[in-house]
Amino acid sequence: MARNTAASAVATSAEWPVYDQAAGQEEPQDHFITRNGIEFAGTHLIIDFWEAENLDNLQLMETALREAVEVSGATLLHIHLHHFTPSGGISGVAVLAESHISVHTWPERNFAAFDVFMCGDAEPELTIPVLKRTFNPGKLNVNEQLRGINPERT
Repeated sequence: MARNTAASAVATSAEWPVYDQAAGQEEPQDHFITRNGIEFAGTHLIIDFWEAENLDNLQLMETALREAVEVSGATLLHIHLHHFTPSGGISGVAVLAESHISVHTWPERNFAAFDVFMCGDAEPELTIPVLKRTFNPGKLNVNEQLRGINPERT
């Protein structure tokens, strides 16, 4: 008789997708960057949209995420979106070689929360015009945090 255990449900590393970030490079890079004399892993944008539109449209969300990834210079590995009923809200993530873009929407409140975290040469700030044009928020708030600052080097 088969038992359903947590251990049996866990994927092995042989089943996980792999992205070879060192392909074509002599020396692998960790993609930390230095800007204004500060070395850090990447930029994390917390973006809130209020009075936004189309927050229940899965196809539009996927299209917007794909375009946001492209304009920012990031590398898309996978998109996973989930549609909730009855509100029509969407939760999902675009997994990037440089990190991720995640989204959670509340169409019944015309609110969307996006997290955009990108390392290396990707430009997360370029995602904002794409998302803004697609979901047309009446109000928005953007907070930026530099991730991975080594306190011993500041």
